[in-house]
Amino acid sequence: MGLFDVHAHLTDPRLAAREDEVLARASAAGVTTIISNGLHPADNERVAALAARASSVRPAFGLYPVDAVLPQMRELGLEMGRDDDEVVGAEEAVAWLGAHLQDAVALGEVGLDRYWVPAALWEQQEEVFRRLIRLALDFDKPIIVHSRKAERRALEVLTEEGAERVDWHCFSSKVKLGRTIATHGHWLSIPANAGRAESFRRLLETLPRDKVLLETDCPYLSPVKGTDNEPANVAHTVALAAQLWDCPEERVVDQLEQNFEALFGFAP
Repeated sequence: MGLFDVHAHLTDPRLAAREDEVLARASAAGVTTIISNGLHPADNERVAALAARASSVRPAFGLYPVDAVLPQMRELGLEMGRDDDEVVGAEEAVAWLGAHLQDAVALGEVGLDRYWVPAALWEQQEEVFRRLIRLALDFDKPIIVHSRKAERRALEVLTEEGAERVDWHCFSSKVKLGRTIATHGHWLSIPANAGRAESFRRLLETLPRDKVLLETDCPYLSPVKGTDNEPANVAHTVALAAQLWDCPEERVVDQLEQNFEALFGFAP
């Protein structure tokens, strides 16, 4: 049996600088598959290079919802800490994905963000999201969704576009809406900080067990406050699930493996 992390950012400088150590700790914790999510074309290329040299890493290529409108945000005087060579227009980013998505296991992360992105750009952001959903459907790829402060609208858009193979990364809205999402056949990945975050704990406890996946969003959302998160920490979520589900960890892992294969089409 193998553990997995469906949403990691291994190319983040905080982890990339010690890549070998991070991957070794993941392996020691029983993690056999890490899906590293890209944020824009330059990051997608770094993800692809990492996956080519690390057998446990599988690439997901994406366009972070903020990056989807980042040139327009800069025009409004808003910055998101990207280097100039990483800021590309939506047309260029979508074209890159159209040329490379066949080499990824998923499209991600993509979606909607109404936390960082001002309302004046929501319509443009949503149009890019729709184009990306259609691209994933064309390539028959699962979609890993970011939905911060736009969860209900993201569900409406995904439903309208007919997307079914969807994982909701770091879902942070109401637990009731999370359960509604599961009734649409989508999956929700629970971060490794669920032990200290009540909403994630409640999702893990009350979602249908066949709709639960593991993620870290590393280097963010560590189970230990003030430290960088790593894929090895999905083991914390497994232990918590065993407690909440009142069953052995082996049964939790077996269920989670089945869930992973149902979405991604291969075993972790």
